[in-house]
Amino acid sequence: MNDELKKVLDLQMRLSDALIKLRLDEKESELSLLEEETKKTDFWRDNETASQTSKKIEYLKNLINPWRHIERDLNQLHELLTTEHKGLESEIKLKIVEIENELEKHESETYFSGQYDNGNAILSIYAGAGGVDAQDWAEMLQTMYLKFVQKNNLDAKIINSSAGTEAGIKSTSIEISGPFAYGLLKSEGGVHRLVRISPFDADKARHTSFALVEVIPEIEDITVDVPEKELKIETFRASGHGGQSVNTTDSAVRITHLPTQTVVICQNERSQLQNKETAMKVLRARLTALLEAERNKEIRLIKGENISAEWGSQIRSYVLHPYQLVKDHRTGFETSDVNGVLSGNLIDFAKAYLKRTDK
Repeated sequence: MNDELKKVLDLQMRLSDALIKLRLDEKESELSLLEEETKKTDFWRDNETASQTSKKIEYLKNLINPWRHIERDLNQLHELLTTEHKGLESEIKLKIVEIENELEKHESETYFSGQYDNGNAILSIYAGAGGVDAQDWAEMLQTMYLKFVQKNNLDAKIINSSAGTEAGIKSTSIEISGPFAYGLLKSEGGVHRLVRISPFDADKARHTSFALVEVIPEIEDITVDVPEKELKIETFRASGHGGQSVNTTDSAVRITHLPTQTVVICQNERSQLQNKETAMKVLRARLTALLEAERNKEIRLIKGENISAEWGSQIRSYVLHPYQLVKDHRTGFETSDVNGVLSGNLIDFAKAYLKRTDK
């Protein structure tokens, strides 16, 4: 067996593993069903549903086509190498390099093999130990994630935000949508620790602050039953940063699931009904995550570490003083480009986490 044929066989093995991880056959079946839907005469009667279906078709095509193209090229090369190919050696070597580069470019997609990885996410941030510094830190994290969303062509909608007493925020919840939103962000679940010279300390002392980040998948067609008697639903007037009135009606909604004491607040919409619907969607997603975590006995895979935001529990540290370093304590990945990370450059942290959990 010559070297080129061996290389092609190795690439075909890598490709086969990738296609299994991606469940590409299932995705092709899903694409076929969605395309059949578009042929129905009443397809555009519901514009919102039709638009979502069209986006899903485009997403599936963009995912499937490059892999099938690689598969066709490798099959053609394999066939060529097992027949007469005298005089084509240099072209074959160049083609092998081209295919290998293309395969490597798309192999990172195989890390998104989790059940919910290609779906939307609900990301929540809670200020932890550290007082006003922690509330400022929570707002810095919110800015970081919104910039990450922008850099990765995702969409974000703030569902709820509670202003801090002097600065920053006490908590926030953000709905993030787009291809692989949950897969890209699930590595962020846990406690984030900040070390810096406090801008709120007259003595310019070094302070350590903590914030808890929770990431759960937004699951379509959630079947979890939530009886009305298990809910406490309250309405109040939505307010913005600093207590300024955003609305003159009691449109904001707080829903408490009494058995688990899970609380969801939504004040993004002007309509109380819309806020209630969004809050229920988030509540069902959180309860589904809790039920799944109970079954799997691994809560961190669904919503991050179930721990308090304080010393000794951090998944990642951001040190701004006396040196600059961001280090993920689970993967060991680190960078001195603190400003870049706080500006939303998180993709390397996501890849390091996905590679680790893929093993």
